[in-house]
Amino acid sequence: MDPDFLNVFTQPDSPNQFLAENVITPGEKKKFIKPTSRNNSKLEELKLLLIDWINTTLKEEHIVVRSLEEDLYDGLVLHHLLEQLGSLKLDVDKIALTEKKQRQKLAVILEAVTKCLQLEETQLKWSVESILTKDLLSTLHLLVAIAKHFEPNLPMPSNVQVETITIENTSRGLKTANAVEYLTENKENLEAQSKDDAFDELFSRAPDKLDAVKKVFLQFVNQHVGKLGLNVKDIESQFADGVILLLLIGQLEGYFLNLRDFFLTPASTTEMLHNVNLALDLLADGGLLTFSVNSEDIVNGDMKATMRILYCLYSKYKTKET
Repeated sequence: MDPDFLNVFTQPDSPNQFLAENVITPGEKKKFIKPTSRNNSKLEELKLLLIDWINTTLKEEHIVVRSLEEDLYDGLVLHHLLEQLGSLKLDVDKIALTEKKQRQKLAVILEAVTKCLQLEETQLKWSVESILTKDLLSTLHLLVAIAKHFEPNLPMPSNVQVETITIENTSRGLKTANAVEYLTENKENLEAQSKDDAFDELFSRAPDKLDAVKKVFLQFVNQHVGKLGLNVKDIESQFADGVILLLLIGQLEGYFLNLRDFFLTPASTTEMLHNVNLALDLLADGGLLTFSVNSEDIVNGDMKATMRILYCLYSKYKTKET
């Protein structure tokens, strides 16, 4: 297991250190890269590669980028980059001096990126607001997506991951959630890829066997959560809030989960995401989760994503006695 994963749990961050430089209004939620990850050598390698790629691409236009956060937020570089790479002619001013103009320009540019890369709204890891406010995480996700589309042979470092903290300003105070987020593909994890391929094939080519696999997983889950008085009948819906997943992990890993650390009866999507993110953190910490998972997929009842998580537990504990 990559030692960087452990930092999420051994070095807890206080929301106050992020709020000192960022304003989070009531009802708003923001995600930040933890300071410990900003010094990550692979992250620095990715940033330098992207800067060099941009400068090489825009050399004839005499544009020089030195900082991804400071030089891309107003849309000027992104505008030139898209025109150069995709031969796109965007109906926006070359230079936008006011924040209003910059916001309007970014909206046109990001819409063009979404259409060109054929992305769904749920796949976007950036927004006009996040780019405009110089958010490094969003800027990196955007540039990696553009580079992968237009320059698929660009030698980006694989398995670049950062520790993040999500802070939400709720009526009951600040809520935080820690996670590990991938910026580039985890090409080193061939085993995880083979698992993904197996589930892709199961869903697309062998749907007749799907019910049999679900039955095995349900039997495995109930074997361990049954002692808590729980009975799981539906994989899609009953794992969406993260509660049963957390309790199952606790039973299998042999530890008690403090009720103050998660929502036993989550009342919102935010609380469900908190539970699922906690479960994914625990799996990663235990070396069981070695591939990237979108917690929103679990919350949205994505059966394939949920079954992949269950397989991580099943493959290790299928012979464990209750």
